[in-house]
Amino acid sequence: MSDDKLPVKAEEEGHGQVEVAEPIADPGIEPHEYRITDVDPKAADRVERQVATMFGLAGLLTLGTCVAYFAIPRDAELTFGPLSGNANNMTLGLTLGLALFLIGAGAIQWAKKLMVDEEISEERHPAHSTMEQKAEIIAAFHQGVDESGFTRRKLIRRSLLGAMALLGLPLIVFLRDLGPLPGRALYSTIWAKGIRVVNDVTLRPIKPSDMVIGQLVNAAPANLAAMQEESPVEYQNSKAKSAVIVVRIKPSEIITPPGRENWGVDGILCYSKICTHVGCPISLYEQVTHHVLCPCHQSTFDLADGAKVIFGPAARPLPQLPLAVDSEGYLVAQSDFTEPVGPSFFERG
Repeated sequence: MSDDKLPVKAEEEGHGQVEVAEPIADPGIEPHEYRITDVDPKAADRVERQVATMFGLAGLLTLGTCVAYFAIPRDAELTFGPLSGNANNMTLGLTLGLALFLIGAGAIQWAKKLMVDEEISEERHPAHSTMEQKAEIIAAFHQGVDESGFTRRKLIRRSLLGAMALLGLPLIVFLRDLGPLPGRALYSTIWAKGIRVVNDVTLRPIKPSDMVIGQLVNAAPANLAAMQEESPVEYQNSKAKSAVIVVRIKPSEIITPPGRENWGVDGILCYSKICTHVGCPISLYEQVTHHVLCPCHQSTFDLADGAKVIFGPAARPLPQLPLAVDSEGYLVAQSDFTEPVGPSFFERG
């Protein structure tokens, strides 16, 4: 007996009976109802203009986002009764948000009023496709492109492409918020001749006698603290670039690179604290091997051998700061670093 001719059953349930009817026959696809845009070319053209207007306004709002980014001061405020907010951020959010909304609304209007909306049915088939089925899929894709009107309706196509192209402009403009271009910012620090080396926590100047063999100290230039109140932003930038590590090694275990014979003081050497891979701060020191490890990507440097790279992705040794002793017996810099500090983003000979 076939499934579509199941007999009526009676099942006992409590004190009554429940009848189980035959399955409902497949009703098929309902007759297609034509929209006004399907039968009236003027209505279709009107909708096309509406969609193009939305896409055009989206493009103008995107341009407005870029203009507002530069034209409205960053500290300008907007007040609405008890509410207030940053004018720059609010304008950027409104213009870019409305642009995205109009692109979405235009796409919906286009799909509902102009694209073909006839329902079709398709028999289930195995998960894999035969060559004939693949050809049918490609043909159906091209048919869908034709039925969408994307190739025929030039006004919609051009306005959409224009709106989408302009949408990339704010992404380029917003790159400015990542900060200034590095340029030659890493080529110099606030270290200079005669600047004392101080502990980066206590700010106490360091004497050679304060350090024992095997010790590593995180340090900073003495002129850094004065910048904190004068210019907080410049203070942070200078602190990031000028951070150093000071280590004391037995002089007999040090391999001095040529030209650096007088850069240390009784086995005390000073190197940049910033890893030359991507700029992570380092200070994980193993005194037996004289190796210092970067915790981010495990670049390892030999401080007894010019801080050369012995493992990891770093491309160059840690820059070394030349040291000397001033008249009061404190460690001072002979000069600034002789090479850029920080990550090796720049081309080097």
